[in-house]
Amino acid sequence: MQAEKVNISRTGMYNLYFIFCDPQLKGLVVDGTTRWKNPSGYLPGRMAPLETFYGLMSLAYLMLGVAWISQYVRYWKDILALQNYLTIIIALGMFEVVLWFFEYANFNTTGKRPMGITFWAVTFGTFKKTLSRVLILVVSMGYGVVRPTLGGLTSKVILLGATYFLAAEVLDIFEHVGTISDLSGRARLFLVLPVAILDAIFILWIFRALAKTVEKLQVRRMGAKLELYKNFTNALAISVIISVAWIGYELYFKATDGFGEQWQHAWIISSFWNILTFALLCVICVLWAPSQNSTRYAYSEDGENFDDDDTLPLKSSTNFEPEKAKEKKVVNTDVFSLDDETEEDKRE
Repeated sequence: MQAEKVNISRTGMYNLYFIFCDPQLKGLVVDGTTRWKNPSGYLPGRMAPLETFYGLMSLAYLMLGVAWISQYVRYWKDILALQNYLTIIIALGMFEVVLWFFEYANFNTTGKRPMGITFWAVTFGTFKKTLSRVLILVVSMGYGVVRPTLGGLTSKVILLGATYFLAAEVLDIFEHVGTISDLSGRARLFLVLPVAILDAIFILWIFRALAKTVEKLQVRRMGAKLELYKNFTNALAISVIISVAWIGYELYFKATDGFGEQWQHAWIISSFWNILTFALLCVICVLWAPSQNSTRYAYSEDGENFDDDDTLPLKSSTNFEPEKAKEKKVVNTDVFSLDDETEEDKRE
């Protein structure tokens, strides 16, 4: 067959079919290539906006990074461990969006999807998602604020984080590395289900841990830390509500667009999660921004804050002394339990 060029004059979804009518050609195998190109480049129509999107996200992460590093350098003597982890997450997010931008830019220019760039973009993104979830979980447990270590919970947190990383990495690799078309519904469901279950475990554990941490702060009358955790809880609750609403919209979108007629808007579905993640990261960076008062949120050995301004005044003039918990040896079978604390925590 001679190479043939077909000019497209109107935007839309197009399919190419090879049809034969001669019964004698049954079982015929056709070998060849087809090349599709839009006026803006080789990116498929549903992917074309992603190049611009990740370019804008790269600028957004750059601005966040500059603002964060300026505060970090200014108050480097008062930096907390949590703020170091946030710096790593911002750096990972910046690497991720920059790699995605170059991946789509290269795809648009050459018509080929480079597996190396895609793999590293996926891996940086998966590692950032895993570290973000683990960090939110340990902060919700009060690590560094009301407890110095996680004690026996450390192994559970590491196990959950490692399992999530593997499940999310496999899903993203199969979705992006070397692929152009979407995964089939059944194949994607098989890969998405473990990630969805692990996300649900993270959410349940985070909010249960937050409730226990807020309770401890109320008992100890730590006003500044309590206010910080209330704002943190509100931010997480709003993000979860928005996420659930968007999942409902995504299911509706895919259920009513079985033939891909809304391909021009399909990029918004996946891009929304990047926007929500970035917005939540910005809120957390504002709450835990480096400052000269950062150390007032750190854990102190005496169980009370070293700054009198951080303690709410008691109505009674009687000295308040928390009742010491009696030591019990309890076998903990609840994976979400926060009772498996270190010896330091039992002195509260």
